[in-house]
Amino acid sequence: MVDQVAGQDGAAPAGEEHAFSAEVGRLLDLVVHALYSEREIFLRELVANAADATDRRRFEALTDAARTLPEDAKVRIDPDKDARRLTISDDGAGMSKDELARNLGTIARSGTRAFGQELDSRKPEDLPKDRPSLIGQFGVGFYAAFMVADHVDVVSRRAGSDEAWRWSSDGKGGFTLSPATRERPGTDIILHIKEDADEFLDAWRLEAIVRKWADHIVWPITIRRDGEEAPANVGTALWRKPRSEVTEDQLNDFYRHVSHNFDTPWATLHWHAEGTIDFTALLFIPGSRPFEFGEQVRESRVRLHVRRMFITDDAGLLPSWLRFVQGVVDTEDLPLNVSREMLQATPVLARIRKAVTNRVLNELRNRAKDAESYAGFWENFGPVLKEGVWDDAEYRTDLAGLARFRSSAVGGWTTLAEYVSRLKDGQEAIYYLTGDNPDTLPASPQLEGFRARGIEVLLLSDPVDSFWPERLGTFEGKALRSVSQGHADLEKFPTSDEETGPRADLDVLLPALKTALGDAVSDVRGTNRLVGSAVVLSAAGQGPDLQLQRLLRRSGQAVPDLAPVLEVNAAHPLVRDLAARVARGESVTDIALILLDIARIQDGESPKDPAGFASRLTASLTHASDATAS
Repeated sequence: MVDQVAGQDGAAPAGEEHAFSAEVGRLLDLVVHALYSEREIFLRELVANAADATDRRRFEALTDAARTLPEDAKVRIDPDKDARRLTISDDGAGMSKDELARNLGTIARSGTRAFGQELDSRKPEDLPKDRPSLIGQFGVGFYAAFMVADHVDVVSRRAGSDEAWRWSSDGKGGFTLSPATRERPGTDIILHIKEDADEFLDAWRLEAIVRKWADHIVWPITIRRDGEEAPANVGTALWRKPRSEVTEDQLNDFYRHVSHNFDTPWATLHWHAEGTIDFTALLFIPGSRPFEFGEQVRESRVRLHVRRMFITDDAGLLPSWLRFVQGVVDTEDLPLNVSREMLQATPVLARIRKAVTNRVLNELRNRAKDAESYAGFWENFGPVLKEGVWDDAEYRTDLAGLARFRSSAVGGWTTLAEYVSRLKDGQEAIYYLTGDNPDTLPASPQLEGFRARGIEVLLLSDPVDSFWPERLGTFEGKALRSVSQGHADLEKFPTSDEETGPRADLDVLLPALKTALGDAVSDVRGTNRLVGSAVVLSAAGQGPDLQLQRLLRRSGQAVPDLAPVLEVNAAHPLVRDLAARVARGESVTDIALILLDIARIQDGESPKDPAGFASRLTASLTHASDATAS
């Protein structure tokens, strides 16, 4: 189909010499070296132009039968390693001599844009229902070819004409127009590849680029490999089809394609938005947690397409706390920068983001009605969703309502609203306990006083749980309060069994413990929130609770050296014995240090001095054994 456009030295044949209509030396240098971030994008631009030309011919054929498309219309990519030549061919509208001069001789003149303006000028009744979805609008995409080619030839024959012309340029200030031959209407773009661009003569590399950037262009794209044309694109934008025409197998296959997962989606959202904003979306919520999901970037990677052409997966179409959602959003009129790689700041994009986010949240609310199914989703992605309670003021309350929690009072999962419905008379706070291990939290000494009084406590074991309650503050008028933040308000709630047993004399014991422990604690005091344990730690003052302090230290952040408070249970036999020893004038230093380390272990920490702890504990056990033997 393509005639021989250059001799062996790659020089263009003799013809009419023309200067570019704009000073192109600096401008082409800008296109080649600064406009695009990746050289491979040249192929996306040329394929997009070819698709637009094919759409244009299809539209023109509605009123001119001489321009009817051939049945096998497609975009063909033909790499020739021996000749160092890459050809992109189409069966589109083609260009006349004057159109070649106008469209390719003027930087930033777009034939696609001109055609779009022509369509806009027509009456609605004169337009077909399947109006062409045109991609190229800027008139600079063609010049991306010079990123990888030191010479470009364009052979084009206008549909409805027998005449073909060749445009030829090295991109350094002018171009040549000369007669050519082409078997049928359309355009061939022949790139004479630079020495450092060999990768773009490899058929497999070219296919990977097409799959990445132009997989869903409606026209077939083929790449010549081993002498035969092989399909290079899917060719169907599944999200553009009505939901009734798409099978579950197709949806599942597409989900695996965009997500690189191997499961089936837990939820599929497929809709077309019309009105103030117009876009189509096909989104998936995975059915299982992806491998190494926690190590992935925190940004959403939903793919943005404009008129089926992939633009970026870095558009932030969903907030980070919905980054597990996969899929595609495709719009018609989103303004891009001239390279089509970056988005312009625009209210349109903000409205699309809000609409897509609200749609996903509505889906989660509906699916939350099925408690068993939603529990599986929450176990996979609940920790991510709770990040939004921490950092997204707009959706904080919505996300708090969607959250699920383990509890000291009920099996399975519960909600904040359900917790509030079970509050005891006079209870003014939602109590929670944070920790690392969900299996050990129910046995934490921090819960003893609450359990004895029948007060429910939420058990939170995700790292983010140390942060979001403070930001949420209240839910349905009830404050969220950590049980480890000093003295909880338990006095007004009587215990189920009145405490009638003997109690230690804390007036004697507490000063002795403070002296023995020194700077290791900020205070020692009695507590009413222990039943079976002798001691427990709590945070000092109004600073971060103990679990948050541990998380900050593990992440390498500087944390003020806030010594904890040691709370003691006056009814415990060991505490009573210590008080008696102090009253007899005996030293309790070693046992005090053992009790502090026991409190640390109960709270999920290690002793500050493991060897010292082991030595003191061994000595204490030996002393107890000797006393028993005697």
